[in-house]
Amino acid sequence: MKLILVIVVFTLLGFWAMQVSGRGRPPMVGEAAPEFSLADMDGRMHRLADYRGRWLVLYFYPKADTPGCTKQACALRDDWAEFGRLGVAVLGVSVDSPDELKAFAAKYHLPFPLLSDLSGRTAQAYGSIRDFGVVRFAKRHSFLIGPDGRIAKAYLSVDPQRHARELLADLKQFQLEEAGKRANN
Repeated sequence: MKLILVIVVFTLLGFWAMQVSGRGRPPMVGEAAPEFSLADMDGRMHRLADYRGRWLVLYFYPKADTPGCTKQACALRDDWAEFGRLGVAVLGVSVDSPDELKAFAAKYHLPFPLLSDLSGRTAQAYGSIRDFGVVRFAKRHSFLIGPDGRIAKAYLSVDPQRHARELLADLKQFQLEEAGKRANN
């Protein structure tokens, strides 16, 4: 009887750990970015294909209007002009409802779209979902997607305060490398 109880407990713990860790794996550098089609806070649809030919920052965050997510979004907002000069699109993704996203964007004057992934499918495709059974949220991950639709860099450990600067530095480096390749051809 004790053996059966131990097996059941370990089976349940294993299942729980699998849920907590999320499903799927993040796409690796060089892989095609997983397709997505999500509505933003205003109901406008955004698809990966809409951004083909330009750089895209796709960032996942746990919950709108929480301290870390607010710091991250506001840092991106504060560097918005620089992202614009580089021709980079920025999209935030969470499992929040469009109404929550709309309120968050309005409260902090966010100039970029926030996408609602209520089902969690897109976050799952990017290996960026935490599922505790009754509570589910996106992991704080970001992906820099190149103009070719491939993952240029995956950020799986994000500091909300410094992430915008990190993204900009990497984008500038990638764009310099692209310019060098074009000049050599």
